[in-house]
Formats: sequence, C-alpha cells, structure tokens
Amino acid sequence: MAKTTEMVVCVGASTGGTEALRVMLEQLPANSPGMVIVQHMPEKFTAAFARRLNSLCDVEIKEAVNGDPVLRGHVLIAPGDQHMMLERQGARYHVTVRTGPLVSRHRPSVDVLFRSAARSAGGNAAGVIMTGMGDDGARGMLEMHQAGAFTLAQDEATSVVFGMPKEAIAHGGVDRVVPLDQIAREILAIDRRQ
Repeated sequence: MAKTTEMVVCVGASTGGTEALRVMLEQLPANSPGMVIVQHMPEKFTAAFARRLNSLCDVEIKEAVNGDPVLRGHVLIAPGDQHMMLERQGARYHVTVRTGPLVSRHRPSVDVLFRSAARSAGGNAAGVIMTGMGDDGARGMLEMHQAGAFTLAQDEATSVVFGMPKEAIAHGGVDRVVPLDQIAREILAIDRRQ
C-alpha cells in the first residue's frame, strides 16, 4: 500500500488501561499523529473518560462519532458498546462507529480496530497494545504487523494485567516491547521516520 503523508496510531487497552492511557497521552505534544483508541469500558463511561483526558492533555481527545476524521493532534476513543473501524478515503482517514456482535468477547473490540487498520492503513499505521486481561487485539495486531505497521506492546513490569500484551507477543505480531513511560516516545520516533 502506498505511503500517505500521515501516520495513524491505533491503541488497544483494557484492565488498567484508563490510567495507562492517561500516562501515555499526557506525554504527547499537540502535533502528535492522529490516534484511535479502544479501551474496554461500558457504554456512557467513555464520553466522560474522553473529557477528563482532554482536560489533562495537549492533544484534543473526544469520544468518536461515526464519520469523524482522524487528524494530527487529535485522539478518538471508541464509544462503549460500539465497534470502531479505521477507514481510508484517498490520503485521509476517518472512523466508522457501529454496533455488531461481540468480537473476542468485547464491544468495542481491539481486534476489530486493528484488523481495519491493517486493511486500510497498512504501513502507515502503528499499533500499540497495552495492559489488559484476555487476548483481544492479539490477532489484529499480527495482521497489522503483517501489513507493514510498526507494533508496540507495553511490558509486563508496567502492566496492571499482562494478558493482552503477552498474547500479542505470543502471536508474533509485536516489533518492540517497552515500559509504559516510553510508549509516547516510541510513537513520536516512528512518526519522525515516516
């Protein structure tokens, strides 16, 4: 897939993720690459979570709405009980938000987001899997990796629960394993290499 000018970062997290995401997002400057996040969280909680993060961070953070563009300096968080997919139109990305069956026992599912990124962004994407229970995201991250995306996993020492990163590593889809406080730096380094 041809490179576009913009990189898009796809992030998945579950147990322990609300705090881990805050730590990572607070380290990002206002001109960071566009980011889409699936955090396992019930319906109605994600909007408040996004507002809280937005008040703490230099990037703009909001709960995703169907059709939202993925823009530099902006972060979209999947709404609880809705899947979020990355779509591409020309050189631009937007998200599709919709209901559907549980995938990997979750809605929103990290696998759904990561698989859509593998299809629509390929090597223009970076994948990050953070603290969480279970294996949601492991197969999708492998697909991203195979499509040319650079992939990161949070390390065991800084994860509240190492399930999701451990499964992604075991599936062979992770390029680098780093502690939580280095994830933002890695994302910015990947962006500079684009």
